[in-house]
Amino acid sequence: MKLLITGGAGFIGSNFIHYWLKNHPDDKIVNLDKLTYCGNLENLQSIEKNPNYKFVKGDICDLNLVGAILQENKIDTIVHFAAQSHVDQSILNIDKEGRESNETIQKLFEHSLPYDFVLNNTWGTHVLLEAAVKAWRGEEFRNKKFHHISTDEVFGALPLDDAGKFSESTKYDPRSPYSASKAASDHLVSAYYTTYGLPVTITNTSNNYGPYQYPEKLLPLAITNLLENKKVPIYGDGKYVRDWLYVEDHCRAIELVLEKAKIGETYLIGGLTEDVNNLELINRVLAIMGKSEEMLEYVKDRPGHDRRYAVDWTKAKNELDYKPLYDLDTYLEKTINWYKENESWWKRIKSGDYLKYYKKQYEKR
Repeated sequence: MKLLITGGAGFIGSNFIHYWLKNHPDDKIVNLDKLTYCGNLENLQSIEKNPNYKFVKGDICDLNLVGAILQENKIDTIVHFAAQSHVDQSILNIDKEGRESNETIQKLFEHSLPYDFVLNNTWGTHVLLEAAVKAWRGEEFRNKKFHHISTDEVFGALPLDDAGKFSESTKYDPRSPYSASKAASDHLVSAYYTTYGLPVTITNTSNNYGPYQYPEKLLPLAITNLLENKKVPIYGDGKYVRDWLYVEDHCRAIELVLEKAKIGETYLIGGLTEDVNNLELINRVLAIMGKSEEMLEYVKDRPGHDRRYAVDWTKAKNELDYKPLYDLDTYLEKTINWYKENESWWKRIKSGDYLKYYKKQYEKR
């Protein structure tokens, strides 16, 4: 198999590349990444000299570049991770890299905070789809696959007192610029399957965590703060509920999709069967790390903060034999140990522009 991985220097993409080369050592991977603020080639240092791995610094919005990569490397499988993914960033939009790539669009949206999210998540997906159709159509898409990574946030939110869960039949109801841009990309992927017969699959996943996660997200932020003996910021009352998915389970799920899934299908991938709110999650982290609740600091809530996400991954279980390998506490301990053992990695990140973001975003109430 010859794979194009987009966003492979990011958190989930880099974990997937490590996973794939470990379990499919004869396959070849091209990693296309623009290296925005959360792309980090240090994530891939251990495999950068692997002859079956190649990195290309570039933009998924560049149709000519994507087309050339597909043709020159005889790519037969695209796994599309590349996305601006942090909801807070879609509101604040600190990162302005890449705006010079299209001056007309830049002028049109120069005062629009979610610009980068719409450009990368929606337009970038469209470019990849168009490039795949052009590169593969002559072969009538034989033995080709386009897998799109999406989020459970496209379905909106559930009330705390609701026992229901998102499923593949849940109506889309995005509530942030980030989730709206991902919803649009999902619809484009489905449309290219219906219109052109492009062999696509989609996974909507819950909150990932694990090694190499940029420390703007809740768990790495909490863990690294505690390792620095700093307090952990908790939005609002802390009773927000998410489904937590260990990143390696996500990688295995994608592997199962590529090997077993029906073309044109969507699968929800989750990590839990019972609700765990953010406060309970962080209290578990405190317990594992031997810290007290005095290390919690309640901060002003985020605008439009969704109360509850819950994922029903029954379809993936029944059709793909997917299930998490371990329980939440085991994975939390593995994650904590990784950050303890890789202090130099995250300390280099938690500086500079990140600190400016942190100060602005986590104001005390």
